[in-house]
Amino acid sequence: MKISVELTLTPLQDKFEPAIIHFIKKLRASNLKVLENPLSTQVYGDYDEVMSLLQNEIKEVFQLIENGLLYMKIVKTDRHDYEPHF
Repeated sequence: MKISVELTLTPLQDKFEPAIIHFIKKLRASNLKVLENPLSTQVYGDYDEVMSLLQNEIKEVFQLIENGLLYMKIVKTDRHDYEPHF
């Protein structure tokens, strides 16, 4: 089963950029499709692969930050090639 996941990591601390950069670089290093924009990062692929990656990387980034939030949306389909038709 293919999924699309949108992630927004929000460390609640002053020096937040290193943790976000580390998290995104770890996602990029996977074999999954990863797209970024200024507000969020999207990961696309097989459910088991995506969720396994996220389980490990979310734990790691949470260990790097004092306090933070991670917003996650999951769609049951691979939407990486979506283009508006209107």
